[in-house]
Amino acid sequence: MYLSQRHLSRRTMLRGVGATVALPFLEAMLPAGRAYAKSAAAGKVRFAAIEMVHGSAGATVVGTEKHLWSPAATGRAFDLGPTSMRALEPFREHLTIISNTDVRNAEAFELPEIGGDHFRSSAVFLTQAHPRQTQGSDVRAGTSIDQHYAQKFGQETPIPSMQLCIENVDQAGGCSYGYSCVYTDTISWASAEEPLPMIRDPRVAFDQLFGVGATAEERAVRRKEDKSILDWVTTEIARLQKTLGPVDRARLSDYLDDVREIERRIRKVETLNSSGEQRALPGAPIGVPDSFSEHVKLMFDLQAVAFASDITRVFSFKMGRDASGRVYPESGVSTGFHPASHHQGREDRVTEFAKINAYHVSLIPYFLDKLKQTPEGDGTLLDQTLVMYGSPMGDSNVHNHKRCPLFLAGHAGGQLKGQLHIKAADGTPMANAMLSVGQMLGLDLPSFGDSTAPMDLNHAAATTAK
Repeated sequence: MYLSQRHLSRRTMLRGVGATVALPFLEAMLPAGRAYAKSAAAGKVRFAAIEMVHGSAGATVVGTEKHLWSPAATGRAFDLGPTSMRALEPFREHLTIISNTDVRNAEAFELPEIGGDHFRSSAVFLTQAHPRQTQGSDVRAGTSIDQHYAQKFGQETPIPSMQLCIENVDQAGGCSYGYSCVYTDTISWASAEEPLPMIRDPRVAFDQLFGVGATAEERAVRRKEDKSILDWVTTEIARLQKTLGPVDRARLSDYLDDVREIERRIRKVETLNSSGEQRALPGAPIGVPDSFSEHVKLMFDLQAVAFASDITRVFSFKMGRDASGRVYPESGVSTGFHPASHHQGREDRVTEFAKINAYHVSLIPYFLDKLKQTPEGDGTLLDQTLVMYGSPMGDSNVHNHKRCPLFLAGHAGGQLKGQLHIKAADGTPMANAMLSVGQMLGLDLPSFGDSTAPMDLNHAAATTAK
């Protein structure tokens, strides 16, 4: 570790055998004579893109009437109470809801594509491009918005981007209706022909984040000795703490406690899953919790510490897999996810599906709170982050892609005001919103997917489809 006499480099790492621990933003990282707020504002926005499959109950006729997804009122005085987004109420000042947009490129364009919506939709979410129907290796979609950002700014961080998921993605070959499983298994595409693999195992993600530059053998030695990653850098930590002021010492201590706690929970999951007891997910990797909420929260914790330490500024997170029959007991619904989404338009079953939607959204505040509790400049990490949550499907019962759910959270470095519900005009592409997101992130994109125009994400007036 190198400490200059004037200030601590933002790229400072604590290094040990098989361990590389980046640091959170500290006051000591400010060059002498520079204002704290001014320096922090010059940083790049963090971007987390989250997909949940199967659309929403609010895209149905019944759901639209009852406002099961988007609020009745547009503008800033919206009521989240009836919606599946009600858990976001504590974060309404950071919330931008974009309703009534369509994902046309997820629809069938030709006769052989009819019926294959579940097996191409995920490839469309962040690319807004229509996938080529193939079960071979000649897959094609488009460069995803997260990768546009990573390719422009990712070289400034140790890891340009990371791709995480919750469900099983180790299938190969063709899935159904003539589509490769690749289209179902990832939402990130480095180019039209280059889908990126997603990490399901929190241990693998942890080792990538905190073993930057270490070999696989070094990481294996560290785990074999059953020590925390922080035990390998204790000398470096002690040396650094002596150079910091009280505020920075407290901030560093909180951050290291978070890292240690994440590692402890991962180890606890691995111990339980290797005990020989019957698992709810018998085919899952040893580091994957059987509990959906525990798994999601671990992945959110990893994203939060990575953002805090600037290991990466870009995450894509696939929280579901199309056609999954997983049951979510905590939602209060005993019907599997995919069967529940095929509700036949019956009001009782649509309402039941809305409970699953609400459960999924209820996990997002955990992540937002982590970001909000992390200081960054003269604000919080949530102020410097843009979180995007949505689905490329609308009403999964009829496999349509209209009125697809989408919301943003965070202030994107001050560019997104929040506390706003924007209802787009009928026929408006979701790509319009993503084009605006890309431009907010600093991308020079004249268009994106099937976009027709950028969308004003800071005013309530409905956009017009062109």
